[in-house]
Amino acid sequence: MNHLWAPWRMSYVSSADRQPGCVFCSRCQQDEDHRHGILARARHNFVILNAYPYNSGHMMVVPYEHQSDFPSLPSETVTEMMTIAQLCLVVLQQELHCEGANIGLNIGKPAGAGIADHIHLHIVPRWTGDTNFMTTLGDTRVVPQCLEDTREVLAPPLQKLLAERLE
Repeated sequence: MNHLWAPWRMSYVSSADRQPGCVFCSRCQQDEDHRHGILARARHNFVILNAYPYNSGHMMVVPYEHQSDFPSLPSETVTEMMTIAQLCLVVLQQELHCEGANIGLNIGKPAGAGIADHIHLHIVPRWTGDTNFMTTLGDTRVVPQCLEDTREVLAPPLQKLLAERLE
């Protein structure tokens, strides 16, 4: 039998069901961006790394407003969300040299939303060949970079770009 070790998941596995409230709201309200994987903050949205990424650099643009209904988000929030998504893609291309990206919203549990109560926009960087035998045969994803290292690479240029373009 082969084993795939992921010891960083234990803290989540042992506490996930005991955490009250919204994971996005609780993280953005604390002053621990580095600890919680928050890459950057803007007026209406913040950018956070996905704790269980599909690929290295998988991030999400999340409104501060706790809202599950996308059409109910204020237009300023949606406009800023899309502008941030553009800037995130620029940083992913510059820093991780991704060749493409999947960008999208999973609205509601039937659409695959893991956190259906709080809208968030996924940005998943992609590379030619990033789906390999592990994914195809082993139904296992290999993410080659830890979240802390990813944050160290992406946060400074993203914060700089947001400050230049959104202010």
